Amino acid sequence: MPLRQTLFVSNIQLSYLEWHQAQEPLLLLHGLADHALVWSSFADYLASEYHIVAPDMRGHGESDKPEKNYTFKDTIADLEALMDHLGWSSAHLVGHSWTGKLATIWARQNPQRLRSLTLVDPIFVWKMPSLLRVTFPLLYGVLPFLKGMGPFVSYQQAEEQARQLNQYQGWSTLQQQVFQASIEQKADGNWGSKFVVAARNQIFEDVMRIPGLTTPLEIPTLLVQPEKGVNRKDWQLKPYKNYLKNLRICQVPGNHWPFLVQPEVFNQTVAAFLEEQRAL
Repeated sequence: MPLRQTLFVSNIQLSYLEWHQAQEPLLLLHGLADHALVWSSFADYLASEYHIVAPDMRGHGESDKPEKNYTFKDTIADLEALMDHLGWSSAHLVGHSWTGKLATIWARQNPQRLRSLTLVDPIFVWKMPSLLRVTFPLLYGVLPFLKGMGPFVSYQQAEEQARQLNQYQGWSTLQQQVFQASIEQKADGNWGSKFVVAARNQIFEDVMRIPGLTTPLEIPTLLVQPEKGVNRKDWQLKPYKNYLKNLRICQVPGNHWPFLVQPEVFNQTVAAFLEEQRAL
């Protein structure tokens, strides 16, 4: 079982899960509106080989939720402070969705801190036109995974909504645990996500405003492409092929959350890539 740890950084409390059975550093970063527990199957699978840390990103899970400061710059500063606290000069990194894009920005800025990158169905790696900002409120209402934010009048209503979301297809024990850890009863008696609106708005704006890949990167990189994920077209893969000079693309079953809906294949695929990097 992982240990729940906390670190005070930049005037907030950052909460993280830690599996510490080995020494090879591995950092796992969840996507928008998720939290560290989404990695529990994957981390359990690799726990004997790695020192694994999975933070709840600021605004998510058990970490603090300030009213502002959700930029890539803020989040990367959190992660570098966490690595310094752990005594890690560098680490292997697995990032999903929004943090897949964050990983490419971090790699551009400070490549010596990242031994390898695993990008799990990353989103919007390019810069989006500024005119699209006017569509943000519409997107917030129609993006399926954000429908789990609530509010809901009861826990049962929240669970009924969750069962319809892609990340909970199958409603396995793992998925139920992830859902239960993602929700809380609010002061007004309603139920809702621990993920907060301020984080949603500011993260989404930064994701759309800042390009991910702009210069060539030599870091060994695995792009995990779920068969029902968001990166299905050649034009979507083009930036990765152009800028990531040591890139491998692996297709896996499942949707945007393969580590929740098809964890066995996902675990084996990423573990094999990481083992190759360790052997170099």
